[in-house]
Amino acid sequence: MQSHTLYRRPLPAGAIAFSSAQGRQVFAEALEAGGLEMYFPLAEQFHTQADPAFCGLGSLVVALNALGVDPGRLWKGPWRWFAEDLLDCCVSLDEVRRRGLDMDELACLARCNGAHVELQRASESGLETFRARIAQPGAAPHVLIAAYDRSSLEQTGAGHFSPIGGYHAGRDLALILDVARFKYPPHWVPVESLWRAMQGHDATTGKPRGYLVLRPRDNGVALGFTLACASDGWTALADRLREALQALGSAADLDALAPVFAPLVAHVQLRTPDAPAHAQALEQARAELRGLPVYPGLAAAMSGDEAEIATLLLCVLSDALSPALREALKPNTSPGDSLLHELSNLRAQVTAIATLPA
Repeated sequence: MQSHTLYRRPLPAGAIAFSSAQGRQVFAEALEAGGLEMYFPLAEQFHTQADPAFCGLGSLVVALNALGVDPGRLWKGPWRWFAEDLLDCCVSLDEVRRRGLDMDELACLARCNGAHVELQRASESGLETFRARIAQPGAAPHVLIAAYDRSSLEQTGAGHFSPIGGYHAGRDLALILDVARFKYPPHWVPVESLWRAMQGHDATTGKPRGYLVLRPRDNGVALGFTLACASDGWTALADRLREALQALGSAADLDALAPVFAPLVAHVQLRTPDAPAHAQALEQARAELRGLPVYPGLAAAMSGDEAEIATLLLCVLSDALSPALREALKPNTSPGDSLLHELSNLRAQVTAIATLPA
């Protein structure tokens, strides 16, 4: 039976295992030269991807936690923390498990979960630019996630994501913190070899690979409402968002908005916090939603929870309304912090979805 199972793979020639004597020497030299600024935050959060197809999700969890991004929603108990099962706002976990992610989807997930993202395809940049990005982390903390073809590095497999943990300028080596630790350990590779591995096109999208640079952004702490792509995926959600934005622009009155938001409601989850203080804060935000002028009309057309979600979405997308309807939507009092945080989080998620390529 063991012949049908696998336990790790040997690194090919040209790659230097992180824990080998040579790997340790390279690490010491890179540390002395200042090429490991982001290594330690990444090492604190480094983990193995939870599924063979979760290299993108695993890399993103490591990056977001290393950058100190607050998820803005609960993980387990009272704790806010990134885990792969929270990263479902752009692509369902079942879909990721089936086929993995492409670069656009990973960028969407990062933006949806509190990061500024620069997506750089290999065809739009050059080796020197890439080398400069990994050689100098700059003043602001950031994490670079490489998207590359394993086969170009003489490794088994095809497309893969992993964070870059450091750079050795003298030897021109990059440290790949491979999140598929069941397969390959972290290892040093020549920067030029890694750059060549980014040149190949993703068979699914037809686009070349490259890298993403993630930085943290300020984000409110949302305790209850979060975007989820639901069963039909982010493309359907993006289409529905575009349709809703178009319909909002021509809406004559608030009562006409229920049909606009009904298709979107299924894409927002309402999570119930375990901690009493969090539950109380969320209930305060929900009460404020129910007090908005648009809520009664929406509640007459859908269930209470759905009407709250539709009301929240309307607030998020209110810029698409006419000035008169925006004025009619305004509450009598300023929103509390809990509602503002829910709005901030959902607005960032909706923006991430809306900016995905059609």
